[in-house]
Amino acid sequence: MRQDYTDVQNIYIVCGKTDMRKGIDGLATLIQDSFDLDPYGDSIFLFAGGKKDRYKCLYFDGDGFAMLYKRLDSGKLQWPRSEREVKNLTQQELRWLLEGLAIQQPRAIAPSLKSSF
Repeated sequence: MRQDYTDVQNIYIVCGKTDMRKGIDGLATLIQDSFDLDPYGDSIFLFAGGKKDRYKCLYFDGDGFAMLYKRLDSGKLQWPRSEREVKNLTQQELRWLLEGLAIQQPRAIAPSLKSSF
């Protein structure tokens, strides 16, 4: 099983509320049928319920699916509310989200574009 997820190709967050009773098969079906994405690709898929104090992470590691389920003891995630939408996150946005911050940080310094001198 993969231990380092920092070089995964895509990090997808399923916005809004997901039924947290769903297991691996239910979440993989949701990914395929509702969002037309490939759950077998090199991608992490994140889901949260209505309370925003727990999330699930689904990943296919080549020989099977791995699912992480985490419940926070205190605090809540700032999960995007727009229902039935999937966003592709950067590693930085994922860190912000899992630290309890919003994925959009207006005061963060944006990466600069190349310019000519």
